[in-house]
Amino acid sequence: MRKTHRITTQIRRRFRGLWISRDFRRLWASLTITSFGAQITNLALPLTAALLLHASPMQMGILIALETLPFALFSLHAGVLLDRVRKLPVVIASDVGRALALAAIPAFAWFGALSIELLFAVGFLCGVQNVVGGAAYQVLLAQLAGRKRLVEANAKTALGETSAALIGPGLAGGLIQTLTAPFAIALDAFSFLVSALMLRQVVAKSDVARAGKTGSVWREIGEGLRLVWGNRTLWGLAWLAGLWQFLHHMEIAVLILFATRELQLSAGAIGFAYACGGFGCVIASALAERLSRRFGIGPVIVHGLVLTVVGWQIFALLGGSGWTAMLALGVAMLVFDFGGILFGINYLALRQAITPDRLLGRMTATMRFLTVASAPLGSLVGGALATGIGLRGTLLAVAGLGVVLSAAAVLWSPVRQHRVLPTVLL
Repeated sequence: MRKTHRITTQIRRRFRGLWISRDFRRLWASLTITSFGAQITNLALPLTAALLLHASPMQMGILIALETLPFALFSLHAGVLLDRVRKLPVVIASDVGRALALAAIPAFAWFGALSIELLFAVGFLCGVQNVVGGAAYQVLLAQLAGRKRLVEANAKTALGETSAALIGPGLAGGLIQTLTAPFAIALDAFSFLVSALMLRQVVAKSDVARAGKTGSVWREIGEGLRLVWGNRTLWGLAWLAGLWQFLHHMEIAVLILFATRELQLSAGAIGFAYACGGFGCVIASALAERLSRRFGIGPVIVHGLVLTVVGWQIFALLGGSGWTAMLALGVAMLVFDFGGILFGINYLALRQAITPDRLLGRMTATMRFLTVASAPLGSLVGGALATGIGLRGTLLAVAGLGVVLSAAAVLWSPVRQHRVLPTVLL
């Protein structure tokens, strides 16, 4: 009981320090709203494919791959765009674009025209909006927070997202069982519209278009690539996160199918398990700043990744049925998400701190390209492996490769050497 009280007190203290500025508060609120909506789609989209459209493992792999393929296709150009223009209008336009794309799913379901091809198209369009809008959001966050408060800002932002991850999955599971998955997605579309309206009230004085003459797009893309390639820390973060994304998307491609077909879990039970993961996210967000101060930002990044690998081991060994399977999946999600949030908060803060302001857009887009471009391949490999060796066999392969990755991170990654955030000349 005392431990629970201490965690609750810690979360309250983190929220009291959250309001870096009024505009940051609005940005945070809009993100939290869309995070609640995203919890619905994160479950409803694959469940629509698995339960209503009876998707095969390969089709699930393609669906997940198309959601991340835009990172490989458009990230580098998005970085050049973001360094030339104001970021806030880009975020608003992306919110509206995702709302329209998601609204197509319940509309087509209403007329009985839902198909796996439609889900492919919506997943790809939402991925495009995420590439541009997500990168713009990260840059805007860094500008509003200021460099001295990057870990705090990322922790507080993650706390809003993870609060949604704590409550959202259970709500999503209930909504999916009540409304069916396609119609539950309509609420996510609505959340993006609400976010766009809220962001219109934000006044970001530091968000200005670059003045002066702009150079060639390809030359500026090259500058972003050279920045990452030439910086030992950024390159270390890139290969570490890129390999992790590959394995993570191998797992994502099969986990929902494994839960529904082999563990025989309902949408509500899966929602409960995901909510356990959300609880792990909330705890990690509340403790991230303290842990990075005590142990160093680099060691927290590396050991956060190691905890996600422990989560993969549990996924691979899941068994039983009913309550046993649901609770076991919940424990796996809690461990995995706790480690993932510790990794993500400090990973974002370190790469932002090490980059000059004028290159933040290109660095963000370049890093997203280098790290998430491997995700579509991972999803396709996961789907193909599941077709050949089965769903559990694929999860066991992810768990084994994860051990190799965690060993490489502990032994060779230059990231682990950073104890505090570096400073750069702006």
